[in-house]
Amino acid sequence: MKFFILLALVFLFPLMVSANQIEAPPDVAAPPADAEVTDSGLSSKVLTKGTGTVNPDAWDSVTVHYTGWTTDGKMFDSSVSRGKPATFPLNRVIPGWTEGVQLMVIGEKRRFWIPEDIAYGGRPGAPQGMLVFDVELIEITESPDPPKAPEHVSAPPEDAEVTDSGLASKVLTAGTGTAHPDAWDQVTVHYTGWTTDGNMFDSSVSRGQPATFPLDRVIPGWTEGVQLMVVGEKRRFWIPEELAYKGQPQRPQGMLVFDVELIEIKDQVEPPSAPSDVAGPAADADFTKSGLASKVLQPGTGSDHPKATSRVTVHYTGWTTDGKMFDSSVTRGEPATFALNQVIPGWTEGVQLMVVGEKRRFWIPEELAYKGQQGAPAGMLVFDVELLEIQ
Repeated sequence: MKFFILLALVFLFPLMVSANQIEAPPDVAAPPADAEVTDSGLSSKVLTKGTGTVNPDAWDSVTVHYTGWTTDGKMFDSSVSRGKPATFPLNRVIPGWTEGVQLMVIGEKRRFWIPEDIAYGGRPGAPQGMLVFDVELIEITESPDPPKAPEHVSAPPEDAEVTDSGLASKVLTAGTGTAHPDAWDQVTVHYTGWTTDGNMFDSSVSRGQPATFPLDRVIPGWTEGVQLMVVGEKRRFWIPEELAYKGQPQRPQGMLVFDVELIEIKDQVEPPSAPSDVAGPAADADFTKSGLASKVLQPGTGSDHPKATSRVTVHYTGWTTDGKMFDSSVTRGEPATFALNQVIPGWTEGVQLMVVGEKRRFWIPEELAYKGQQGAPAGMLVFDVELLEIQ
């Protein structure tokens, strides 16, 4: 289970496996000879002509029905199978979708063959290689033109403030508030982000909807930078690569520039302190054959254990072994509900040991956690978990 998020910049299309399989097209293995090919290598073929006349822009939101297959004919996602179309900003999905759907008009159905480098680029956990999608464009919701890149997008100006980490910023509009958010607070902001060549890659302003998120669950440059602000303030940030998305596939690379307006601060509960035995399993911890270690902190009141396919509701906090907290439902004040077979293996195995009302500490070895996943906490992870409900 991915218990953390990045800044609300979704460059990957949601991957939701459906039980109702849709048969792959006969040309799923490779584009046919009559497919159109763009300079990027994106191939497509119109299956049904549209009734509209307007193409969406990259910053517009679209509503579509779609089905996706790997080139061996395996379906990995389908809104058609779920019976519910998908709506999303077109600049917040994989590049092949951003480019391809702009070729379409309302009512059109088109098949896309998307090369790996403009799909998921080898990202762990995502479908690999060339992907094939059948897409029907149902609706276009026009968004305002994105803000233009600022004058100093390529580098911070001389009057910018610079922190010890290398984060540079400049106040554009003074705020009306007096309090600064803490790292664990939730904030609501409007923002626009550019690469240093002036290419805008995301904007809540363009979507007309501010973003709300816990401040400790975004890129480090945001966590540090927004704490400098007060409500009503607008500030420009120049975020060095090491505080942004360094090395993360499908994320913008290099220094990033953001204009941010802080709209609201919602105070959250201060995160729990790291346990004294966070560095390694306690001497009285129990071990399973997989190497998962755990210790009961509070006995439960229930008698039934969840199964691997059960849905459970829990409160949890997670730390790396150096005592750094990376996620906590306790801090957010909202428990998490999920299917046990859709989380990291250490959770799938560990929570099955518990009963309702029980609190337990887990030391999860890297191979049962996020091993090799870009942007995820590395190494052994420690979680305190309270099982609230088995559904």
